[in-house]
Amino acid sequence: MKKITNFFVCLMALVLGVFGGGIYITYKTLPETDELVETDSLFYSFNANGEVNTTSFDNSLNTFSVHFLELGNKYTGDCTYIKYGNVDILIDCGSRSNSVDVVSNYLNKYVTDNTLEYVIITHAHRDHYAGFAASNSVFDLYVCENIIDFGNATNQEEGAATYERYKKERDAEISLGANYIPAISCRNADNTNREFIIDEINDVKFEVLYNEYSEYDRTRPNETASKKASSENDYSVCTLFSFGDKKFLFTGDLESGETQNKQGGEEKLVSNNKSLLDLRDNGKTYGVSLYKAGHHGSKTSSGSELLAAIRPEYVGVCCCAGSEEYKAAPENTFPTQAFIDRIAIYTDKVFVTTLCVDWGKGVYTSFNGNIVVW
Repeated sequence: MKKITNFFVCLMALVLGVFGGGIYITYKTLPETDELVETDSLFYSFNANGEVNTTSFDNSLNTFSVHFLELGNKYTGDCTYIKYGNVDILIDCGSRSNSVDVVSNYLNKYVTDNTLEYVIITHAHRDHYAGFAASNSVFDLYVCENIIDFGNATNQEEGAATYERYKKERDAEISLGANYIPAISCRNADNTNREFIIDEINDVKFEVLYNEYSEYDRTRPNETASKKASSENDYSVCTLFSFGDKKFLFTGDLESGETQNKQGGEEKLVSNNKSLLDLRDNGKTYGVSLYKAGHHGSKTSSGSELLAAIRPEYVGVCCCAGSEEYKAAPENTFPTQAFIDRIAIYTDKVFVTTLCVDWGKGVYTSFNGNIVVW
C-alpha cells in the first residue's frame, strides 16, 4: 500500500462514529465486488471508543434518512439517496456507468414501489450523472416522477457523448410522464425559492436554492453571457432539506471564489438565499445538521464564507480518498488538507465513503463505506 500522506492522518483523526443530538451515523463496508453484504434492518457502526455497535435502522414514516453511497469502483463520484416514509429521492448517480448496478442493489432494499419521487441531477459532469446516461440507466430502472436538473445551464457542447446520452434518457422519461423541472424555474416571481413539500404536517420539505449561474442558457449564449460560469461545477443545483428544525445542505460541486479573492458560486449562494442568511444569523452552534462536502472535499469548495453561514454538525464526503484520478499532488487530492483545515473549525464529525489503496492497480476499499444519517 502506498504511504499514507499527512493529510490522510489528519482526516482519519477527524473521522469519528458519534451518537448524539438526534442525528445518528452508521456506515457499512462495501467489498471490492459489487455485492452489498448487509441485512434488511441491521447496520454496523463504531462508537466513539472504537467499539463495534449494531444499530437497528428505523424506516418509519417519521424517519428522515440520508445515504451517501459507495459506487463500486476506484473513481470519485457523488450519489446521495434520501428517504422519508414512502418518498424516495436520489441526488446524482456517478461515477461511471457500472455504478448503476451497485446503486440499484442498494436502492432496491428501500424503494418498495419502484418509484423515485424526485431525482436531482446537479450538473453535467460524468462523476455526477453517469448513472443517468448509461444504457441501463436509473431512468430505465425506476419510475421517476419529478426530474430536477441544470436545464440549459451548461458549458457542454452539442454532440458530447455522455451529455447526449443523458438528454436522450431524461427526455424518454419525460415522454413517459415525468414532470421536468429545470433549476431556473424554481425561482418564484417574488424572488423567493420554490418549496417542494414532502410532508406538510411534520414540516418535511426542500427548496432549490437560487444559483444565479442557472440563468445561463447555452442555447442563448449572447443573451445570457453575463451568467456564464467558467467552471461546469458552478452550475450545480443546490438544495436545502428541512426535517422540522433540522437542515441538510447539498451543493454538488459548487465552487468558492475564496482562493481567487472574488465572489464565487458559494459566496453568491449565501448572499442570494434568505434561507442561508437566516442560518448564518440564527445564533445557534450549528446551522445545518448535515452538509455534503462540496466538490468531494476539494480545496476550491467548502469555502470560509459558506461554512461560516452553515456551521455544519456532520459532514459527508463522497470521494475515493487519495485517488490520483484528477491530480496526484497531495494538496489537490480529495479530500484536501485545505478542506480539512476549514471544516475542523466547526466539527470533527467528518465521514468519507471510499479509500484508494493503489490507483494504478485499481485497488480500493471502504473508508467509512455507505454512510447513513438519520
